[in-house]
Amino acid sequence: MWSQVYDPFGSMLLSTAVAAIPVVVLLGAIGILEIRAHIAALLGLIAALAVAIFAYGMPPAMAGLAAAYGAAFGLLPIGWIILNVIFLYQLTSEKGEFAILQRSISAVSDDRRLQLLFIAFCLGAFFEGAAGFGTPVAVTAAMLIGLGFSPLAASGLSLIANTAPVAFGALGTPVIALAAVTGLDLHDLSAMIGRQLPFFSVIVPFWLVWAFVGFRKTIEIWPPILVAGVSFAVPQYLVSNFHGPWLVDIVAAIVSMIALATFLRVWQPANPMTSVTDSPAATPSSAARPVLEPIAAPAVRRAWTPWVVLSVFVFLWGTPQVRASLDGIWVAKVPVTGLNEMVQKVPPVVAAPHIESAVFNFNILSATGTGILLAAIVSGLFLGYSAFGLLSAYARTLYLVRYSLLTIACMLAIGFVTRYSGTDATLGLALANTGWLYPLFGTLIGWLGVALTGSDTASNVLFGGLQRVTAEQLGLNPVLMAAANSSGGVMGKMIDAQSIVVASTATRWYGHEGSILRFVFFHSVALATLVGLLVMGQAYVWPMTLLAP
Repeated sequence: MWSQVYDPFGSMLLSTAVAAIPVVVLLGAIGILEIRAHIAALLGLIAALAVAIFAYGMPPAMAGLAAAYGAAFGLLPIGWIILNVIFLYQLTSEKGEFAILQRSISAVSDDRRLQLLFIAFCLGAFFEGAAGFGTPVAVTAAMLIGLGFSPLAASGLSLIANTAPVAFGALGTPVIALAAVTGLDLHDLSAMIGRQLPFFSVIVPFWLVWAFVGFRKTIEIWPPILVAGVSFAVPQYLVSNFHGPWLVDIVAAIVSMIALATFLRVWQPANPMTSVTDSPAATPSSAARPVLEPIAAPAVRRAWTPWVVLSVFVFLWGTPQVRASLDGIWVAKVPVTGLNEMVQKVPPVVAAPHIESAVFNFNILSATGTGILLAAIVSGLFLGYSAFGLLSAYARTLYLVRYSLLTIACMLAIGFVTRYSGTDATLGLALANTGWLYPLFGTLIGWLGVALTGSDTASNVLFGGLQRVTAEQLGLNPVLMAAANSSGGVMGKMIDAQSIVVASTATRWYGHEGSILRFVFFHSVALATLVGLLVMGQAYVWPMTLLAP
Protein backbone atom coordinates (compact mmCIF):
# COMPACT_ATOMS: atom_id res chain seq x y z
CA MET A 1 0.00 0.00 0.00
CA TRP A 2 1.33 3.42 -1.00
CA SER A 3 -0.17 6.57 0.51
CA GLN A 4 -0.27 9.74 -1.56
CA VAL A 5 1.77 12.76 -0.46
CA TYR A 6 0.50 16.19 -1.48
CA ASP A 7 3.37 18.37 -0.27
CA PRO A 8 6.54 16.34 -0.86
CA PHE A 9 8.84 19.37 -0.57
CA GLY A 10 7.37 20.83 2.64
CA SER A 11 6.37 23.92 0.68
CA MET A 12 3.01 24.07 -1.07
CA LEU A 13 4.35 26.71 -3.45
CA LEU A 14 7.23 24.49 -4.60
CA SER A 15 5.12 21.32 -4.62
CA THR A 16 2.46 23.04 -6.71
CA ALA A 17 5.06 24.28 -9.19
CA VAL A 18 6.48 20.77 -9.60
CA ALA A 19 3.00 19.22 -9.87
CA ALA A 20 2.22 21.62 -12.70
CA ILE A 21 5.20 20.53 -14.82
CA PRO A 22 3.33 17.86 -16.87
CA VAL A 23 0.53 20.33 -17.64
CA VAL A 24 2.99 23.05 -18.64
CA VAL A 25 4.95 20.62 -20.84
CA LEU A 26 1.82 19.31 -22.56
CA LEU A 27 0.02 22.61 -23.17
CA GLY A 28 3.24 24.49 -23.91
CA ALA A 29 4.29 21.92 -26.50
CA ILE A 30 0.89 22.07 -28.20
CA GLY A 31 -0.06 25.73 -27.81
CA ILE A 32 3.30 27.54 -27.95
CA LEU A 33 5.82 25.28 -29.67
CA GLU A 34 3.14 23.78 -31.98
CA ILE A 35 4.60 20.30 -31.68
CA ARG A 36 2.40 17.60 -33.17
CA ALA A 37 -0.12 16.40 -30.61
CA HIS A 38 1.03 12.79 -30.31
CA ILE A 39 4.63 13.88 -29.72
CA ALA A 40 3.52 16.55 -27.23
CA ALA A 41 1.44 13.92 -25.43
CA LEU A 42 4.42 11.58 -25.19
CA LEU A 43 6.53 14.42 -23.75
CA GLY A 44 3.80 15.22 -21.25
CA LEU A 45 3.58 11.56 -20.24
CA ILE A 46 7.34 11.38 -19.69
CA ALA A 47 7.13 14.51 -17.52
CA ALA A 48 4.17 13.11 -15.55
CA LEU A 49 6.00 9.84 -14.87
CA ALA A 50 9.18 11.67 -13.84
CA VAL A 51 7.31 13.92 -11.39
CA ALA A 52 5.30 11.01 -9.96
CA ILE A 53 8.34 8.79 -9.42
CA PHE A 54 11.13 11.19 -8.49
CA ALA A 55 9.26 14.05 -6.79
CA TYR A 56 6.24 12.30 -5.24
CA GLY A 57 7.89 8.95 -4.51
CA MET A 58 5.38 6.81 -6.36
CA PRO A 59 6.77 3.30 -6.97
CA PRO A 60 7.85 3.08 -10.63
CA ALA A 61 5.85 -0.07 -11.28
CA MET A 62 2.68 1.61 -9.99
CA ALA A 63 3.32 4.68 -12.12
CA GLY A 64 3.79 2.51 -15.22
CA LEU A 65 0.60 0.58 -14.49
CA ALA A 66 -1.33 3.83 -13.99
CA ALA A 67 -0.11 5.01 -17.40
CA ALA A 68 -1.11 1.72 -19.04
CA TYR A 69 -4.53 1.82 -17.34
CA GLY A 70 -5.09 5.37 -18.59
CA ALA A 71 -4.00 4.47 -22.13
CA ALA A 72 -6.46 1.57 -22.17
CA PHE A 73 -9.25 3.85 -20.97
CA GLY A 74 -8.29 6.32 -23.70
CA LEU A 75 -8.85 3.67 -26.35
CA LEU A 76 -12.04 2.30 -24.77
CA PRO A 77 -14.42 4.07 -24.52
CA ILE A 78 -13.08 7.34 -25.97
CA GLY A 79 -10.99 6.27 -28.94
CA TRP A 80 -13.62 3.68 -29.85
CA ILE A 81 -16.22 6.45 -30.12
CA ILE A 82 -14.04 8.65 -32.32
CA LEU A 83 -13.03 5.85 -34.65
CA ASN A 84 -16.61 4.82 -35.34
CA VAL A 85 -18.06 8.33 -35.65
CA ILE A 86 -15.42 9.13 -38.27
CA PHE A 87 -16.22 5.82 -39.96
CA LEU A 88 -19.88 6.84 -40.29
CA TYR A 89 -18.89 10.26 -41.60
CA GLN A 90 -16.59 8.65 -44.18
CA LEU A 91 -19.41 6.38 -45.39
CA THR A 92 -21.82 9.27 -45.90
CA SER A 93 -19.17 11.50 -47.45
CA GLU A 94 -17.95 8.93 -49.98
CA LYS A 95 -21.51 8.30 -51.21
CA GLY A 96 -22.25 12.02 -51.56
CA GLU A 97 -24.97 11.93 -48.91
CA PHE A 98 -23.24 14.55 -46.79
CA ALA A 99 -23.46 17.08 -49.61
CA ILE A 100 -27.22 16.49 -49.74
CA LEU A 101 -27.40 16.81 -45.97
CA GLN A 102 -25.61 20.13 -46.23
CA ARG A 103 -28.16 21.45 -48.70
CA SER A 104 -31.10 20.13 -46.67
CA ILE A 105 -29.96 21.99 -43.58
CA SER A 106 -30.27 25.14 -45.65
CA ALA A 107 -34.01 24.45 -45.68
CA VAL A 108 -34.00 25.33 -41.98
CA SER A 109 -31.86 28.35 -42.75
CA ASP A 110 -29.14 29.11 -45.26
CA ASP A 111 -27.59 31.49 -42.73
CA ARG A 112 -24.30 30.04 -41.50
CA ARG A 113 -24.77 31.48 -38.01
CA LEU A 114 -28.09 29.70 -37.59
CA GLN A 115 -26.71 26.45 -39.00
CA LEU A 116 -23.94 26.67 -36.42
CA LEU A 117 -26.46 27.30 -33.66
CA PHE A 118 -28.67 24.38 -34.68
CA ILE A 119 -25.86 21.84 -35.17
CA ALA A 120 -23.21 22.75 -32.59
CA PHE A 121 -25.47 23.85 -29.73
CA CYS A 122 -28.85 22.11 -30.12
CA LEU A 123 -27.89 18.87 -31.85
CA GLY A 124 -24.59 18.65 -29.98
CA ALA A 125 -26.45 18.85 -26.67
CA PHE A 126 -28.54 15.85 -27.67
CA PHE A 127 -25.45 13.75 -28.35
CA GLU A 128 -23.88 14.98 -25.10
CA GLY A 129 -26.95 13.91 -23.15
CA ALA A 130 -27.18 10.53 -24.84
CA ALA A 131 -23.51 9.54 -25.01
CA GLY A 132 -20.98 12.17 -23.90
CA PHE A 133 -17.29 11.22 -23.87
CA GLY A 134 -16.35 13.12 -27.04
CA THR A 135 -19.33 12.07 -29.15
CA PRO A 136 -20.92 15.55 -29.60
CA VAL A 137 -17.68 17.22 -30.66
CA ALA A 138 -16.82 14.39 -33.06
CA VAL A 139 -20.26 14.47 -34.69
CA THR A 140 -20.86 18.23 -34.84
CA ALA A 141 -17.33 19.11 -35.94
CA ALA A 142 -17.59 16.57 -38.77
CA MET A 143 -20.97 17.99 -39.80
CA LEU A 144 -19.72 21.59 -39.75
CA ILE A 145 -16.64 20.80 -41.82
CA GLY A 146 -18.93 19.04 -44.30
CA LEU A 147 -21.05 22.19 -44.49
CA GLY A 148 -18.06 24.24 -45.55
CA PHE A 149 -16.90 25.72 -42.24
CA SER A 150 -13.15 26.15 -41.94
CA PRO A 151 -11.32 23.51 -39.85
CA LEU A 152 -10.57 26.07 -37.12
CA ALA A 153 -14.17 27.25 -37.01
CA ALA A 154 -15.62 23.73 -37.02
CA SER A 155 -13.20 22.56 -34.31
CA GLY A 156 -13.16 25.58 -32.01
CA LEU A 157 -16.85 26.38 -32.20
CA SER A 158 -17.89 22.77 -31.57
CA LEU A 159 -15.76 22.86 -28.44
CA ILE A 160 -17.29 26.14 -27.23
CA ALA A 161 -20.82 24.84 -27.83
CA ASN A 162 -20.15 21.65 -25.88
CA THR A 163 -20.13 23.29 -22.45
CA ALA A 164 -23.50 23.99 -20.84
CA PRO A 165 -24.83 20.42 -21.42
CA VAL A 166 -21.70 18.60 -20.15
CA ALA A 167 -22.63 18.31 -16.44
CA PHE A 168 -25.69 16.24 -17.36
CA GLY A 169 -23.97 14.33 -20.17
CA ALA A 170 -24.22 10.60 -20.77
CA LEU A 171 -27.59 10.44 -18.99
CA GLY A 172 -26.36 12.33 -15.94
CA THR A 173 -23.20 10.28 -15.32
CA PRO A 174 -21.11 13.20 -13.90
CA VAL A 175 -23.79 14.05 -11.32
CA ILE A 176 -24.30 10.41 -10.37
CA ALA A 177 -20.54 10.02 -9.84
CA LEU A 178 -20.43 13.26 -7.82
CA ALA A 179 -23.15 12.00 -5.49
CA ALA A 180 -21.33 8.70 -5.05
CA VAL A 181 -17.99 10.22 -4.02
CA THR A 182 -19.37 13.01 -1.82
CA GLY A 183 -22.19 11.15 -0.10
CA LEU A 184 -24.51 14.07 -0.85
CA ASP A 185 -28.06 13.60 -2.08
CA LEU A 186 -28.26 13.02 -5.84
CA HIS A 187 -31.38 15.14 -6.31
CA ASP A 188 -29.94 18.03 -4.27
CA LEU A 189 -26.83 18.05 -6.47
CA SER A 190 -28.89 17.79 -9.64
CA ALA A 191 -31.10 20.68 -8.52
CA MET A 192 -28.13 22.88 -7.58
CA ILE A 193 -26.36 22.33 -10.88
CA GLY A 194 -29.72 23.04 -12.51
CA ARG A 195 -29.73 26.45 -10.81
CA GLN A 196 -26.28 27.31 -12.13
CA LEU A 197 -26.00 26.10 -15.71
CA PRO A 198 -29.29 27.45 -17.17
CA PHE A 199 -27.81 30.97 -17.01
CA PHE A 200 -25.00 29.74 -19.23
CA SER A 201 -27.36 27.83 -21.48
CA VAL A 202 -28.64 31.27 -22.45
CA ILE A 203 -25.20 32.90 -22.55
CA VAL A 204 -23.33 30.21 -24.51
CA PRO A 205 -25.38 30.44 -27.75
CA PHE A 206 -24.70 34.20 -27.88
CA TRP A 207 -21.05 33.58 -26.99
CA LEU A 208 -20.80 30.90 -29.68
CA VAL A 209 -22.05 33.11 -32.49
CA TRP A 210 -20.01 36.08 -31.20
CA ALA A 211 -16.84 33.93 -31.30
CA PHE A 212 -17.70 33.08 -34.90
CA VAL A 213 -18.63 36.43 -36.43
CA GLY A 214 -18.23 39.18 -33.83
CA PHE A 215 -20.70 41.33 -31.90
CA ARG A 216 -22.42 43.22 -34.74
CA LYS A 217 -23.25 40.11 -36.77
CA THR A 218 -24.44 38.39 -33.60
CA ILE A 219 -26.93 41.12 -32.74
CA GLU A 220 -28.47 40.75 -36.20
CA ILE A 221 -29.83 37.33 -35.21
CA TRP A 222 -30.44 37.80 -31.47
CA PRO A 223 -34.08 36.55 -31.57
CA PRO A 224 -33.31 32.94 -32.67
CA ILE A 225 -30.25 32.82 -30.42
CA LEU A 226 -32.45 33.78 -27.49
CA VAL A 227 -35.06 31.20 -28.52
CA ALA A 228 -32.43 28.44 -28.69
CA GLY A 229 -30.92 29.38 -25.33
CA VAL A 230 -34.11 29.93 -23.35
CA SER A 231 -35.83 26.86 -24.79
CA PHE A 232 -32.84 24.82 -23.61
CA ALA A 233 -32.40 26.55 -20.24
CA VAL A 234 -36.00 26.25 -19.04
CA PRO A 235 -36.28 22.45 -19.51
CA GLN A 236 -32.77 22.10 -18.12
CA TYR A 237 -33.89 23.82 -14.92
CA LEU A 238 -37.23 22.03 -14.66
CA VAL A 239 -35.99 18.50 -15.34
CA SER A 240 -32.90 18.80 -13.12
CA ASN A 241 -34.89 20.24 -10.20
CA PHE A 242 -38.07 18.18 -10.38
CA HIS A 243 -37.01 14.90 -11.98
CA GLY A 244 -33.29 14.25 -11.71
CA PRO A 245 -30.07 14.28 -13.77
CA TRP A 246 -30.82 11.46 -16.19
CA LEU A 247 -32.81 13.06 -19.03
CA VAL A 248 -31.90 16.74 -18.62
CA ASP A 249 -29.86 17.20 -21.80
CA ILE A 250 -32.00 14.98 -24.00
CA VAL A 251 -35.26 16.73 -23.10
CA ALA A 252 -33.71 20.20 -23.25
CA ALA A 253 -32.01 19.50 -26.60
CA ILE A 254 -35.17 18.17 -28.24
CA VAL A 255 -37.20 21.14 -26.99
CA SER A 256 -34.52 23.55 -28.19
CA MET A 257 -34.28 21.99 -31.67
CA ILE A 258 -38.05 22.03 -32.12
CA ALA A 259 -38.35 25.60 -30.81
CA LEU A 260 -35.54 26.92 -33.03
CA ALA A 261 -36.77 25.12 -36.18
CA THR A 262 -40.32 26.34 -35.56
CA PHE A 263 -39.21 29.91 -34.95
CA LEU A 264 -37.17 29.94 -38.15
CA ARG A 265 -40.29 29.11 -40.13
CA VAL A 266 -41.59 32.59 -39.34
CA TRP A 267 -38.34 34.54 -38.90
CA GLN A 268 -35.23 34.86 -41.05
CA PRO A 269 -32.41 37.42 -40.83
CA ALA A 270 -32.64 40.53 -42.98
CA ASN A 271 -29.04 40.02 -44.15
CA PRO A 272 -28.42 36.28 -44.37
CA MET A 273 -24.82 35.16 -44.02
CA THR A 274 -24.47 32.46 -46.66
CA SER A 275 -20.68 32.06 -46.71
CA VAL A 276 -17.91 31.45 -44.22
CA THR A 277 -14.33 32.65 -43.91
CA ASP A 278 -11.14 30.94 -42.87
CA SER A 279 -11.01 32.83 -39.59
CA PRO A 280 -13.87 32.30 -37.13
CA ALA A 281 -13.46 35.84 -35.79
CA ALA A 282 -13.18 37.54 -39.17
CA THR A 283 -15.95 39.42 -40.92
CA PRO A 284 -17.67 36.97 -43.28
CA SER A 285 -17.59 37.49 -46.98
CA SER A 286 -20.72 38.93 -48.50
CA ALA A 287 -20.46 36.68 -51.55
CA ALA A 288 -23.50 34.45 -51.82
CA ARG A 289 -23.34 30.79 -52.69
CA PRO A 290 -24.62 29.71 -56.09
CA VAL A 291 -28.33 28.92 -56.30
CA LEU A 292 -28.86 25.15 -56.21
CA GLU A 293 -31.75 23.12 -57.51
CA PRO A 294 -34.21 21.90 -54.86
CA ILE A 295 -33.55 18.41 -53.53
CA ALA A 296 -36.20 15.74 -53.85
CA ALA A 297 -37.73 14.64 -50.54
CA PRO A 298 -36.58 10.98 -50.91
CA ALA A 299 -32.98 12.14 -51.35
CA VAL A 300 -33.23 14.29 -48.22
CA ARG A 301 -34.63 11.39 -46.20
CA ARG A 302 -31.86 9.14 -47.49
CA ALA A 303 -29.17 11.67 -46.52
CA TRP A 304 -30.57 12.11 -43.01
CA THR A 305 -31.18 8.40 -42.38
CA PRO A 306 -27.61 7.57 -41.19
CA TRP A 307 -27.72 10.38 -38.62
CA VAL A 308 -31.19 9.41 -37.43
CA VAL A 309 -29.99 5.83 -37.09
CA LEU A 310 -26.96 7.12 -35.17
CA SER A 311 -29.20 9.09 -32.80
CA VAL A 312 -31.37 6.03 -32.13
CA PHE A 313 -28.41 3.75 -31.43
CA VAL A 314 -26.64 6.31 -29.25
CA PHE A 315 -29.80 6.88 -27.23
CA LEU A 316 -30.39 3.15 -26.79
CA TRP A 317 -26.79 2.49 -25.78
CA GLY A 318 -27.04 5.33 -23.27
CA THR A 319 -29.99 3.87 -21.37
CA PRO A 320 -29.13 1.92 -18.19
CA GLN A 321 -31.45 -0.94 -19.17
CA VAL A 322 -29.73 -1.59 -22.51
CA ARG A 323 -26.28 -1.23 -20.96
CA ALA A 324 -27.16 -3.66 -18.18
CA SER A 325 -28.58 -6.24 -20.60
CA LEU A 326 -25.51 -6.05 -22.85
CA ASP A 327 -23.17 -6.31 -19.87
CA GLY A 328 -25.23 -9.32 -18.81
CA ILE A 329 -24.24 -11.03 -22.07
CA TRP A 330 -20.53 -10.37 -21.61
CA VAL A 331 -18.28 -7.91 -19.82
CA ALA A 332 -14.77 -8.28 -18.45
CA LYS A 333 -13.72 -6.33 -15.38
CA VAL A 334 -9.95 -6.62 -15.23
CA PRO A 335 -8.23 -5.56 -11.99
CA VAL A 336 -4.92 -3.82 -12.66
CA THR A 337 -2.78 -6.04 -10.48
CA GLY A 338 -0.15 -4.00 -8.68
CA LEU A 339 -2.25 -0.82 -8.78
CA ASN A 340 -5.77 -1.87 -7.80
CA GLU A 341 -6.34 -1.09 -4.09
CA MET A 342 -2.64 -0.30 -3.67
CA VAL A 343 -2.90 3.51 -3.62
CA GLN A 344 -4.44 5.38 -0.71
CA LYS A 345 -5.88 8.89 -0.77
CA VAL A 346 -5.48 10.69 2.54
CA PRO A 347 -6.87 13.87 4.17
CA PRO A 348 -7.31 16.73 3.41
CA VAL A 349 -8.29 15.59 -0.08
CA VAL A 350 -10.75 13.16 1.48
CA ALA A 351 -12.38 13.18 4.91
CA ALA A 352 -10.88 9.78 5.79
CA PRO A 353 -8.26 7.59 4.11
CA HIS A 354 -9.65 6.03 0.96
CA ILE A 355 -8.22 3.18 -1.09
CA GLU A 356 -8.28 3.75 -4.84
CA SER A 357 -9.52 0.97 -7.10
CA ALA A 358 -8.10 0.32 -10.56
CA VAL A 359 -10.35 -2.02 -12.52
CA PHE A 360 -10.51 -1.76 -16.30
CA ASN A 361 -14.07 -2.21 -17.52
CA PHE A 362 -13.79 -3.99 -20.86
CA ASN A 363 -17.45 -3.49 -21.75
CA ILE A 364 -17.08 -3.79 -25.50
CA LEU A 365 -20.75 -4.70 -26.01
CA SER A 366 -22.26 -1.84 -23.99
CA ALA A 367 -19.65 0.78 -24.96
CA THR A 368 -21.16 3.75 -26.79
CA GLY A 369 -18.67 3.28 -29.61
CA THR A 370 -20.14 -0.15 -30.32
CA GLY A 371 -23.59 1.36 -30.75
CA ILE A 372 -22.07 3.91 -33.13
CA LEU A 373 -20.31 1.12 -35.06
CA LEU A 374 -23.57 -0.79 -35.47
CA ALA A 375 -25.29 2.42 -36.59
CA ALA A 376 -22.53 2.92 -39.16
CA ILE A 377 -22.87 -0.67 -40.43
CA VAL A 378 -26.66 -0.40 -40.71
CA SER A 379 -26.29 2.96 -42.48
CA GLY A 380 -23.58 1.63 -44.77
CA LEU A 381 -25.75 -1.28 -45.87
CA PHE A 382 -28.65 1.14 -46.36
CA LEU A 383 -26.43 3.33 -48.56
CA GLY A 384 -25.46 0.37 -50.72
CA TYR A 385 -22.07 -0.70 -49.39
CA SER A 386 -21.06 -4.33 -49.64
CA ALA A 387 -19.44 -6.16 -46.73
CA PHE A 388 -16.06 -5.78 -48.42
CA GLY A 389 -16.73 -2.10 -49.05
CA LEU A 390 -17.48 -1.55 -45.37
CA LEU A 391 -14.27 -3.35 -44.34
CA SER A 392 -12.23 -1.29 -46.80
CA ALA A 393 -13.76 1.95 -45.55
CA TYR A 394 -13.10 0.93 -41.94
CA ALA A 395 -9.45 0.19 -42.72
CA ARG A 396 -9.09 3.61 -44.37
CA THR A 397 -10.69 5.24 -41.33
CA LEU A 398 -8.40 3.42 -38.93
CA TYR A 399 -5.38 4.63 -40.89
CA LEU A 400 -6.79 8.15 -40.91
CA VAL A 401 -7.14 8.36 -37.12
CA ARG A 402 -4.06 6.33 -36.12
CA TYR A 403 -2.16 9.31 -34.63
CA SER A 404 -5.28 10.61 -32.94
CA LEU A 405 -5.79 7.30 -31.15
CA LEU A 406 -2.16 7.34 -30.01
CA THR A 407 -2.55 10.89 -28.78
CA ILE A 408 -5.72 10.17 -26.82
CA ALA A 409 -4.13 7.10 -25.23
CA CYS A 410 -1.18 9.22 -24.08
CA MET A 411 -3.43 12.03 -22.86
CA LEU A 412 -5.43 9.68 -20.65
CA ALA A 413 -2.22 8.04 -19.48
CA ILE A 414 -1.09 11.46 -18.23
CA GLY A 415 -4.41 11.99 -16.46
CA PHE A 416 -4.28 8.63 -14.71
CA VAL A 417 -0.64 9.08 -13.63
CA THR A 418 -1.43 12.48 -12.10
CA ARG A 419 -4.55 11.04 -10.44
CA TYR A 420 -2.89 8.04 -8.82
CA SER A 421 0.31 9.91 -7.89
CA GLY A 422 -1.64 12.76 -6.26
CA THR A 423 -0.09 15.58 -8.28
CA ASP A 424 -3.48 16.80 -9.48
CA ALA A 425 -4.68 16.85 -5.84
CA THR A 426 -1.75 19.15 -5.05
CA LEU A 427 -2.97 21.59 -7.68
CA GLY A 428 -6.49 21.40 -6.24
CA LEU A 429 -5.28 21.99 -2.69
CA ALA A 430 -3.38 25.08 -3.84
CA LEU A 431 -6.64 26.57 -5.09
CA ALA A 432 -8.49 25.44 -1.95
CA ASN A 433 -6.32 27.64 0.28
CA THR A 434 -8.02 30.85 -0.82
CA GLY A 435 -10.27 31.67 2.14
CA TRP A 436 -13.41 33.69 1.39
CA LEU A 437 -12.60 33.57 -2.33
CA TYR A 438 -12.98 29.81 -2.27
CA PRO A 439 -16.37 29.80 -4.09
CA LEU A 440 -14.56 31.33 -7.08
CA PHE A 441 -11.43 29.22 -6.88
CA GLY A 442 -13.36 26.10 -5.91
CA THR A 443 -15.20 26.46 -9.19
CA LEU A 444 -11.85 26.73 -10.95
CA ILE A 445 -10.80 23.47 -9.29
CA GLY A 446 -13.54 21.77 -11.30
CA TRP A 447 -12.35 23.61 -14.41
CA LEU A 448 -8.79 22.43 -13.75
CA GLY A 449 -9.97 18.87 -13.16
CA VAL A 450 -11.69 18.63 -16.52
CA ALA A 451 -8.79 20.36 -18.29
CA LEU A 452 -6.48 17.70 -16.84
CA THR A 453 -8.65 14.60 -17.16
CA GLY A 454 -10.87 15.47 -20.13
CA SER A 455 -13.99 14.40 -18.25
CA ASP A 456 -16.45 16.13 -15.93
CA THR A 457 -17.12 12.73 -14.40
CA ALA A 458 -13.42 12.17 -13.68
CA SER A 459 -13.07 15.69 -12.27
CA ASN A 460 -16.02 15.09 -9.93
CA VAL A 461 -14.52 11.81 -8.75
CA LEU A 462 -11.13 13.46 -8.30
CA PHE A 463 -12.16 16.64 -6.47
CA GLY A 464 -15.71 16.02 -5.22
CA GLY A 465 -14.54 14.91 -1.78
CA LEU A 466 -12.15 17.84 -1.52
CA GLN A 467 -14.97 20.25 -2.33
CA ARG A 468 -17.19 18.88 0.43
CA VAL A 469 -14.45 18.80 3.07
CA THR A 470 -13.23 22.32 2.28
CA ALA A 471 -16.75 23.76 2.15
CA GLU A 472 -17.60 22.33 5.56
CA GLN A 473 -14.37 23.70 7.03
CA LEU A 474 -15.16 27.18 5.65
CA GLY A 475 -18.84 27.11 6.65
CA LEU A 476 -20.08 27.01 3.06
CA ASN A 477 -22.87 24.86 1.68
CA PRO A 478 -21.23 21.55 0.59
CA VAL A 479 -23.94 20.94 -2.02
CA LEU A 480 -23.16 24.33 -3.56
CA MET A 481 -19.43 23.69 -3.82
CA ALA A 482 -19.78 20.10 -5.02
CA ALA A 483 -22.17 21.35 -7.73
CA ALA A 484 -19.75 24.17 -8.55
CA ASN A 485 -17.07 21.56 -9.24
CA SER A 486 -19.25 20.08 -11.98
CA SER A 487 -20.57 23.40 -13.32
CA GLY A 488 -17.12 24.97 -13.44
CA GLY A 489 -15.74 21.81 -14.96
CA VAL A 490 -17.89 22.08 -18.07
CA MET A 491 -15.93 25.15 -19.15
CA GLY A 492 -12.68 23.20 -18.99
CA LYS A 493 -14.02 20.71 -21.52
CA MET A 494 -13.07 22.91 -24.47
CA ILE A 495 -9.36 23.07 -23.56
CA ASP A 496 -8.67 19.52 -22.47
CA ALA A 497 -6.22 17.95 -24.88
CA GLN A 498 -8.42 14.92 -25.48
CA SER A 499 -11.34 17.03 -26.76
CA ILE A 500 -9.04 19.14 -28.92
CA VAL A 501 -7.66 16.00 -30.57
CA VAL A 502 -11.20 14.71 -31.12
CA ALA A 503 -12.06 18.00 -32.86
CA SER A 504 -8.90 18.04 -34.99
CA THR A 505 -9.52 14.44 -36.05
CA ALA A 506 -13.17 15.03 -36.92
CA THR A 507 -12.19 18.00 -39.11
CA ARG A 508 -9.15 16.26 -40.63
CA TRP A 509 -6.98 19.04 -39.23
CA TYR A 510 -4.69 16.84 -37.20
CA GLY A 511 -1.43 18.60 -36.35
CA HIS A 512 -3.08 21.99 -35.76
CA GLU A 513 -4.11 21.38 -32.15
CA GLY A 514 -2.09 24.41 -31.06
CA SER A 515 -4.21 26.71 -33.20
CA ILE A 516 -7.40 25.22 -31.76
CA LEU A 517 -6.12 25.55 -28.18
CA ARG A 518 -5.17 29.20 -28.66
CA PHE A 519 -8.57 29.94 -30.16
CA VAL A 520 -10.62 28.40 -27.32
CA PHE A 521 -8.39 29.17 -24.33
CA PHE A 522 -9.70 32.68 -23.63
CA HIS A 523 -13.29 31.53 -23.95
CA SER A 524 -12.69 28.70 -21.50
CA VAL A 525 -11.07 30.89 -18.84
CA ALA A 526 -13.62 33.70 -19.24
CA LEU A 527 -16.65 31.43 -18.99
CA ALA A 528 -15.19 29.50 -16.04
CA THR A 529 -14.60 32.78 -14.23
CA LEU A 530 -18.21 33.81 -14.86
CA VAL A 531 -19.39 30.52 -13.36
CA GLY A 532 -17.16 31.19 -10.37
CA LEU A 533 -18.64 34.67 -9.90
CA LEU A 534 -22.15 33.18 -10.04
CA VAL A 535 -21.19 30.68 -7.33
CA MET A 536 -19.76 33.57 -5.26
CA GLY A 537 -23.14 35.24 -5.56
CA GLN A 538 -24.93 32.06 -4.53
CA ALA A 539 -22.66 31.73 -1.51
CA TYR A 540 -22.75 35.31 -0.20
CA VAL A 541 -25.27 37.54 -1.99
CA TRP A 542 -28.52 35.63 -2.51
CA PRO A 543 -28.08 32.27 -0.74
CA MET A 544 -31.69 31.92 0.39
CA THR A 545 -33.12 32.21 -3.11
CA LEU A 546 -30.76 29.96 -5.04
CA LEU A 547 -29.84 27.52 -2.29
CA ALA A 548 -33.33 26.81 -0.99
CA PRO A 549 -34.40 23.21 -1.61
